[in-house]
Amino acid sequence: MDKAELESFLKVLPPVEFCCVYGSALHPNNRDMSTMVDYILGVSNPEQWHSQNLQMNKNHYASWMVHLGGPKLVHILVDNLDIENVNSANLKAAITAALLLLPPKFTEEDLYAKICSLSYMGDLRMLFAEDRNKVKKIVQAQFDLFQSRYRPFLEEYEAMELLRFMSSGSGQTNVSQDCGLSAARSLVSSLPPMVRSKMGVKLGQEKKLVESGRVIHEVSIGSREEAAKCMQKVLRRTVMVSSARQAVAGLLTAGGVNAVRYLSNKMCKAWKSLR
Repeated sequence: MDKAELESFLKVLPPVEFCCVYGSALHPNNRDMSTMVDYILGVSNPEQWHSQNLQMNKNHYASWMVHLGGPKLVHILVDNLDIENVNSANLKAAITAALLLLPPKFTEEDLYAKICSLSYMGDLRMLFAEDRNKVKKIVQAQFDLFQSRYRPFLEEYEAMELLRFMSSGSGQTNVSQDCGLSAARSLVSSLPPMVRSKMGVKLGQEKKLVESGRVIHEVSIGSREEAAKCMQKVLRRTVMVSSARQAVAGLLTAGGVNAVRYLSNKMCKAWKSLR
């Protein structure tokens, strides 16, 4: 599926300010032509955009919603100029979270698998409607892409002596990390503010005076294991709420028939992966 083919879908929609796509259909080794491509659209005025799209593409919405006008289905994500910076921050946060959950020694593929699994941690669909081997398939199909995206941040942590890389005879890159309390505190400090705030509520916070003279609040960490367990609970809860909200939104906007058809396809994949 080339870029022109992917962009053709946008021709039937009102103008958007940002668009990206994802899904297993984009993987180089994907042979299942029935798999779908997911689009994320960014628009400055969601209500106006949906109002226009409702007139152009009524079949995109459940029949009962056609009579309600432009529904508030989306939120403005970011301005176009900030997307690259926000994405960079997200990549670093993902590495940080994955490292906290990994043992002292692991492979580069293990790291990318852990990063990928963060998106499904607590996802209700993984209980019964997702391929159990999905994470493994994504990492193996997109290993070079993972490497190009995350390597700069890994090298940054290597320079801080938090990571050490060693090549093995099999061609795999083995990684060892500092699992001391100081390293754990450094990783936690690099997590997104929302995650740190929720961890602080559970573990407590300490005041710290920085060089600029400001007083900042840091999560109180008794051990690396405690921090990892707390962060995992926070992430699982966050993803669970988000996946439930998406499931309900999908049911309301797509309509019962389309939602059931989509869920059935997902459950078939999940069943095949268990055989």
